[in-house]
Amino acid sequence: MDLRIQCLCIDTSDPARLASFWQSALGWRRTYERDEEVVLEPPDGTPEDGVVPDFLFVRVPEDKLGKNRLHLDLRPQDQAAEVARLEGLGARRADVGQGADASWVVMTDPDGNEFCVLRPLTPEQTAAG
Repeated sequence: MDLRIQCLCIDTSDPARLASFWQSALGWRRTYERDEEVVLEPPDGTPEDGVVPDFLFVRVPEDKLGKNRLHLDLRPQDQAAEVARLEGLGARRADVGQGADASWVVMTDPDGNEFCVLRPLTPEQTAAG
């Protein structure tokens, strides 16, 4: 099958603001920007460039209602440091029923979209991958 995911579309009332958060969070580049939409892509020349789907932030009139049906899981090298950095960018911790013993941290971006910051892979998991 000759099919690939081009982009993940994220509805927002303010594409530029939400794209700025994710641009800072991921270190991605802004490749297209208009009032109604902004595109982020992985850094030029990285292994993710042209492989990982772009993010397309699209202006919509309504606010987010309820929990996301799709969310991102981010895998950092240092979970605590990454959570603190993302909080500094405007993310907030969220409780979606994950429990106190969860190995991941649920957060929301400035629009309230949930995402998870996972625990780092162990050296054994990294070697096996």
